[in-house]
Amino acid sequence: MLITPAYAQAANGNILGSLGTATQFLPLVLIFAVFYFLLIRPQQTKQRELRRQLAAIKRGDRVVTAGGILGTVQRTREGSQEVEVEIAPNVRVQVMRDTITSVVKPQAANDAKPASEAKSS
Repeated sequence: MLITPAYAQAANGNILGSLGTATQFLPLVLIFAVFYFLLIRPQQTKQRELRRQLAAIKRGDRVVTAGGILGTVQRTREGSQEVEVEIAPNVRVQVMRDTITSVVKPQAANDAKPASEAKSS
């Protein structure tokens, strides 16, 4: 009376009925696994590397702030989040370590040319 024939057939306790509900969630699990390995895990690795670089900042390092300002670290204080950065000759600003987005590595003169310059030559 209150139960439909289709529901009664699916709920009869056979193995195929319970397997059908499990296979509905399989695509969701696969999508989550792909997102984890392609997006989440590499981003976590990148953030871990940035935190390591920020902890190791020292005088003379070239840094880029979140605002896109390129400068040279002049002073750091142990245990402090503030870093003094020179952005122009005799222009120094205090920035928070968390606003530094990357540490620029200088390229030596004898390093290989970038691929775009090598192809145009």
